[in-house]
Amino acid sequence: MELDDAKSAWAALDRRLQQHNRLQFQLFAERRLDKVRGSLRPLFWGQIAQIFFGVCFVAMAGVLWAGKPDVAAVIAAGVVVHLYGVLCIVMAGITLGRIGRLDYAAPVLEIQKRLAGVRKAYVFSGIIAGLPWWFLWVPILMVLSAYAGVDLSARAPSLVWIGMGIGVAGLLATWWFHRWSRDPKRPRLARAMEDSIVGRSLLKAQAQLDELKRFEQE
Repeated sequence: MELDDAKSAWAALDRRLQQHNRLQFQLFAERRLDKVRGSLRPLFWGQIAQIFFGVCFVAMAGVLWAGKPDVAAVIAAGVVVHLYGVLCIVMAGITLGRIGRLDYAAPVLEIQKRLAGVRKAYVFSGIIAGLPWWFLWVPILMVLSAYAGVDLSARAPSLVWIGMGIGVAGLLATWWFHRWSRDPKRPRLARAMEDSIVGRSLLKAQAQLDELKRFEQE
């Protein structure tokens, strides 16, 4: 009878320990997931700002269309500016949509997978918003000049062509530097470049989830 009592006591103690461990993990997970949410807020508001940024370019093109331009070069510049604004809005919307689909009640691995989707959308959104500026300033100048009735491509064609040449050279230089920085011989530079592209918000969120995953596996 004493052996049975001891077995029952050990079983009860084991259940209490398991219950205690589950409670500890739940509390730890809630704290880490709160930090993940907090880390993603700057990213969320950054995408909201990008939407307004894109709206400004759509509005800029809209003002041009209201004047009914009839010069092909000016129309082409307006299309570029309009398209850039739309792409900024769309990519920011996609990133916000992926942030909104993060289910913090899901298993950690599932949250990590969805966060990887947010990261992919954010990086592509940054490329769309940033890289075109190597040459985008030329169409913007052309649109602004058109407001005053000036065809910049006819008045200062050298400025337009030099600007486009600078843009092409800038894009090629960016592509070369990206490849050069990712050389295995420069791991620290490659890591720094990767971190700068991803951004602090996502890096912090990923670190919190990684820590939660390690705690879960212990």
